[in-house]
Amino acid sequence: MKTYRDIHGILLLDKPQGLSSNQALQQVRRLFNARKAGHTGSLDPLATGLLPICFGEATKIAGYLLGSRKAYAAECRLGVTTTTDDAEGEVVTTRSVPALTAATIDAALCTLRGRIVQTPPIYSALKQGGVPLYKRARRGEDVQAPPREVEIQQLELIGQQDDSLRLHVECGSGTYVRSLVRDLGERLGCGAHLTALRRLWVEPFVVPTMATFETLQQLMADGGMAAIDGLLSPLDTGLAGLPAVPLDSAQVLQLRQGKRVTQSALADQVLCRALDPAGRLVALVEIDGHGEMRVRRGFHCAVES
Repeated sequence: MKTYRDIHGILLLDKPQGLSSNQALQQVRRLFNARKAGHTGSLDPLATGLLPICFGEATKIAGYLLGSRKAYAAECRLGVTTTTDDAEGEVVTTRSVPALTAATIDAALCTLRGRIVQTPPIYSALKQGGVPLYKRARRGEDVQAPPREVEIQQLELIGQQDDSLRLHVECGSGTYVRSLVRDLGERLGCGAHLTALRRLWVEPFVVPTMATFETLQQLMADGGMAAIDGLLSPLDTGLAGLPAVPLDSAQVLQLRQGKRVTQSALADQVLCRALDPAGRLVALVEIDGHGEMRVRRGFHCAVES
């Protein structure tokens, strides 16, 4: 029987085109021989780029990374709509593309910036009655994706060539770039679909050094597990935007035992990182108005020997 390793940390994977996020996750997990792993936010098979993979205790912070701001480089083709809103779907309509200036395109982009209501693609992993919408759509069911609010911080035209546009997108959680492109096409009066997508960063990894499968396999061949383990970032790096609360050894023990710990200097903080004397993450805590800590998430990989 195969024995899996207990490892903890975050790998910044450069997902290749053609793999689902889950397929990429399973390949990485097998390579690291990890007992527990999860990814933070799906990328469609068409998309490439940053997919943080969390191992061990780092899986506990995946939900916080899922809600983080993200940036993408997107390419789209005007004049053609598809069933999936991207190049993997079947063509639905073909229309002529009017003469478009950069100013005309920017005026359309402007209507898609800020807090907007977006309808996700029906071919998506969103669930309805416990079943992903894409499965219902493939079965020929009448699928209606519920609209929802999303935040688009930046949406800029980077380049234009013939009937193709290149866009830079920075957005909040739950945004579908495919839907942005679809809606842009409608505002321009010709329709559009996504042809390429690359995720550039996910907060707090805004200048990520990503590892490809080729890099991982070469390191594994040259140096074994120790070589690829060296690419893992401490799980604390995934929470770098939160205030840090240093604890002494006695406070760490109290917190682990469920006893009351106070930190009046940081009273009324919504969420903080509690760190042990070595600077390792002990827990995510809330601090009330009286300075009392309440543990939201405890971590075990930083237990002192």
